Amino acid sequence: MNIENAQKQVDHWIKNHGVRYFNELTNMAQLTEEVGEVARIIARRYGEQSEKESDKNKDLGEELADVVFVVLCLANQTGINLQDAFEKKLDVKTKRDHNRHQNNQKLK
Repeated sequence: MNIENAQKQVDHWIKNHGVRYFNELTNMAQLTEEVGEVARIIARRYGEQSEKESDKNKDLGEELADVVFVVLCLANQTGINLQDAFEKKLDVKTKRDHNRHQNNQKLK
């Protein structure tokens, strides 16, 4: 599935199950909340914080999917073709960062 298709699937889901999009500010708050849930899992499972018993069954993939879903909602409601934007960003990063990362001694 490409990003453009994912945007269409989210739009279809919103129209058939979600009634309407939450407004942009609500979705931004939701995105922040979902990113926080990802951060909590990463910090406790892969970082130095100890994992609480109640967090051990949390699914990182599911939380990352929540982030993607809200990002797709924001793109849809603000008229952004995220496929095009991602491809442009990847091109910029490739041209800008290739030598920088290849020559970074910290990454060797």
